[in-house]
Amino acid sequence: MEPFDFRPLVKPRRIAVAGVSLTNDRHPANVIYNKIRLRYPVPVHAVNPRGGRFLRDPLYASIAEIPETPDLVVIAVRAEAVAAVLAQCIERGVGAAVIVSGGFAESGRPDLQERIAAMAREAHFPFIGPNCLGVYAPGRFDTFFLPGERLVRPDPGGVGFVSQSGGVLVDQMVKFSAQGLGLSLAVSIGNKAVVREIDLLRHFAADPATRVIAFYVEGFGRNEGRAFLEAAQAAGKPVVVLKAGKTDAGRRAVGSHTASLAGDYRVFSDALAQFGIVEAHDEFELTCFCESLSHYPRAIEGRVGVVTVSGGHGALATDILSGLGLEVPALSAALQAEIREGLSANVRPIAALGNPVDLTGSSTDEDFLAAVAALGASPEVDCILLLLLPYSPGISADLGARLSEVHRRSGKPLVAYVPHVEKYRILIEGFELNDVPVAPSVDGAAFMVEAMRRCRPC
Repeated sequence: MEPFDFRPLVKPRRIAVAGVSLTNDRHPANVIYNKIRLRYPVPVHAVNPRGGRFLRDPLYASIAEIPETPDLVVIAVRAEAVAAVLAQCIERGVGAAVIVSGGFAESGRPDLQERIAAMAREAHFPFIGPNCLGVYAPGRFDTFFLPGERLVRPDPGGVGFVSQSGGVLVDQMVKFSAQGLGLSLAVSIGNKAVVREIDLLRHFAADPATRVIAFYVEGFGRNEGRAFLEAAQAAGKPVVVLKAGKTDAGRRAVGSHTASLAGDYRVFSDALAQFGIVEAHDEFELTCFCESLSHYPRAIEGRVGVVTVSGGHGALATDILSGLGLEVPALSAALQAEIREGLSANVRPIAALGNPVDLTGSSTDEDFLAAVAALGASPEVDCILLLLLPYSPGISADLGARLSEVHRRSGKPLVAYVPHVEKYRILIEGFELNDVPVAPSVDGAAFMVEAMRRCRPC
């Protein structure tokens, strides 16, 4: 089958919302229509069989009555009425649809779901859902039936995210935004009756704005998992997967949520590793992995050089890295001598350089620059983990930007930990604006390093 044309779905020039109510302002269709109308640049039209006017705008009785054909129709009507609206979309030549309505396979009505899926397959018409939130395109539009003032919106960025759960997607958007991680597109696919993970995987693989492709997966159809793995391996970009349904109870929950087949988790997890697809075990890992791989979309062997001002933080980081299977190798005497030679006179006799490289609380910007430059040029480590405590008196607010310059010269991955509080914002931005990921915790920084190792096939 020819791949779907997703342009009407991700960059619609005109949207219609079917199901707008004249009596219930909290109806999902009303929330979606009002939000697009007030917050986004794309023209939007309201549809209700009664016709008339809504908020002084025309209320069209059908898709056929809209003067200009919409690219995208958001369908928020009763499950029994969805097929009729879908037929109008196909007949009018609409490009795509999002069906937010529930009451299909997840509610014991697979017949209704198969009816609309068969209609769409015959017309080669792409729709997202049913039982979903749909699409969030930063700065362009979103189809979520959530009030605009309650939605946390990440900025445009390099992560394409696909989720079977609308709730997980929205919650993950909060975490991405807090981390400063942007989205190219986010899609809640719900029951995925027509458009499935593999379709969006291929779209994101070809999308130049997407650097990392992430999935929250509850289950696949029969014999679908291997095709997904092969497509992910061929994507040419890092793919991160968070899988639900790891336990018997989790598999039951998945079945009642989106009527998915959760499958054997252990087999799927092993297959992800074999194909070089990064598995996140929870939402925290998912955020860390997406942040890291959006900056460094390549694999490393896993030897880490740790630079810190605090011996305790260095020991904590070493334990976490070792627990993940990463190596914190002892540095050679020659490399230690090189680092020591570049240190300031008062730090040189007290620094511990075996790895972690503990520059002590007396260190200055120049000490960090010397250590990172030496590690960046050395073949003894594959990645540098920087534990930066901004309350150290010799560190300036410019250190993030200055270290980023050193990093660019070597090209070796650099990951930083800086506490995420407002008074350190300038320091953090010095890294982020120069394409260096910054974690808000030591374990988060370690997971960012781990992401690059997991990106390598077994």
